[in-house]
Amino acid sequence: MANRLAHETSPYLQQHAHNPVDWYPWGLEALERARREDRPILLSVGYAACHWCHVMERESFEDPETARLMNERFVNIKVDREERPDLDAIYMQAVQALTGHGGWPMTVFLTPDGAPFYGGTYYPPDDRHGMPGFRRVLHAVADAYANRRDDVDRTTGMLRQIYEGTAEATASAGALSPDVLDRAYRLTAAEYDVRHGGFRGAPKFPQAMTLEAVLLTWARTGQPFALEMARTSFHAMARGGIYDQIGGGFARYATDAVWLVPHFEKMLYDNALLARLGVHLWQATGDTIARRVTEETLDWAAREMTSPAGGFYSSLDADSEGEEGRFYLWTPHEFDAAAGDDGPLARAYYGVDRGGNFDGRSILYVPRELEAAAAAAGVSADTMRAALDRARPRLYAARAARVWPARDEKILASWNGLMLRAFAEAARAFDAPHYGELALTNGAFLFREMVRGDRVWRSHRDGETRIPGFLEDQAAVALGAFALYDLTFDRAWLDRARTLGDAMVRNFWDDETGMFFDTASDHERLITRPRDVSDNATPSGNSLAVELSLRLAELFGDDAHRRRAERVLHGLADAMGQFPLAFGHLLAAADMAVHGATELALVGDPARADFQAMARAAARRFVPALVLAGGAAPNDDLPLLAGRRPAGEGAAAYLCRNYACEAPTHDPVELAARLAPPASD
Repeated sequence: MANRLAHETSPYLQQHAHNPVDWYPWGLEALERARREDRPILLSVGYAACHWCHVMERESFEDPETARLMNERFVNIKVDREERPDLDAIYMQAVQALTGHGGWPMTVFLTPDGAPFYGGTYYPPDDRHGMPGFRRVLHAVADAYANRRDDVDRTTGMLRQIYEGTAEATASAGALSPDVLDRAYRLTAAEYDVRHGGFRGAPKFPQAMTLEAVLLTWARTGQPFALEMARTSFHAMARGGIYDQIGGGFARYATDAVWLVPHFEKMLYDNALLARLGVHLWQATGDTIARRVTEETLDWAAREMTSPAGGFYSSLDADSEGEEGRFYLWTPHEFDAAAGDDGPLARAYYGVDRGGNFDGRSILYVPRELEAAAAAAGVSADTMRAALDRARPRLYAARAARVWPARDEKILASWNGLMLRAFAEAARAFDAPHYGELALTNGAFLFREMVRGDRVWRSHRDGETRIPGFLEDQAAVALGAFALYDLTFDRAWLDRARTLGDAMVRNFWDDETGMFFDTASDHERLITRPRDVSDNATPSGNSLAVELSLRLAELFGDDAHRRRAERVLHGLADAMGQFPLAFGHLLAAADMAVHGATELALVGDPARADFQAMARAAARRFVPALVLAGGAAPNDDLPLLAGRRPAGEGAAAYLCRNYACEAPTHDPVELAARLAPPASD
């Protein structure tokens, strides 16, 4: 018999709908029962693609005896962390304070008013490897709540003090300055893995936002090591098992330091951030590997992660057929049967050998460059390349006949905003209309289905939109609209971005602390009002809001937006300088605030060939903090276009940077040269 989760739209919650556990979704019904019966709450938080979430479900939540104990002693609540990042952030902070680490599945025990008093991550069913068994934890927590309430109250009191501290204004000993950015770069470089790319050791995450900040440093200063960090890291990931060599797209992280063995789940947000990084690397250097991998990643998203209506799905599971990574692994026999006569050359290129590199099978990766693999095989590079071009679609077709990993088909606003930017920027940089069409379809979907008035909503699935949006949703969708304006010069997208940005201030800004909250002022009342300022797997709501505010300030001459953005940045200046890996996206926004935007006005008719030639010339360059405006009258309310008209020579480009404007040009070649970063001169 199904429990209450059967009525939810989240695939993760629906996965638990037939557990014998009496699960509730988060809401008044569960909270009121806990208060009425004075029961502790068992809060379990996870997500659909989480491997260890599936393990804990099989071991504990499907076990009748464990479920009986949970139902007798607790009110049990299941939460999809991707739908409710507010709850995830609040209770992850408690688990990290209690245990020194975090992760998913997350298991937290709460008082009926929502105050946490005990928690952890994965619990095995029985004591194992120094971890207490889940049933033993259930007995101990229930006993503590029933018989040692003073201990429970002391713990909740301690955690309440932590929450109160995070809600206070952030004080910085220094102001935002070039020195902060320099210090952040030096500390980032000190964490760089010179041998394998990326940062620190195993497990190794892509850190796309940090690499974006590093690429900005190169574009500003010409520092060659900055470019080496960005390009070498991207290449190392692209050659590793973390990258799907057959289908495109990146897994969430590598379990080792060399990018070989991935945690096989594929998340929309990682691929959005990495694709955008790839676009920028190509704009900066013309790197063909960056372009190929970016196009393959976007093609994967278009083919496997796009709904018929144009929304982007959330993730692909790590598991299939009950086994992590099974979908992506090959034996030599399977590989040769799919690749045909090209099998030997393709095996040599993708590192497939008899022993395998993962439980007797092979994760495909690129152990050496194509030219070196061809030389070792005794063939020319062209012969090797032709064999791979023939083998790859055959390998994809053979793999597609397998049992696929589950796909989480909920559509999240903020993640869609990130992927929308990637598609729009790729369409612009690569002059690729098919990416532009997909970006426009996604933008139309978001503003039709997930924006109500001036507010973004969080989650959509099967025609139903639910959960009022969080700060990250409001800001990411607005930035996606900005990217569509840069692509099309359609003023409607710019006006949509401004409407969402103004509403963001009304509903999320807190003037007392000088920060944005993650939840709106009309959000349900929780144990605390969350405000996460660090960039984790995705950009924080505050860093997205700062970037949006700075762009609105530049486009519309809005000093109030600028002052709010600078207040956040000044408050976090010390933290950015000391812990740069936690502030990758915010550092990119800080770059704009410190150095000023590069303002480019393209004046003329966007439908004319001369205007389009100028736009293409600008699109091929990586320009730090570029703020773009295009068109002619009636755009006089945009400071970049005010009073400027095309002259007799046709479309004109007006370029301003470092608070000074250059003479206009009508020559696309000259414009491209002016936009070239100092590093490429």
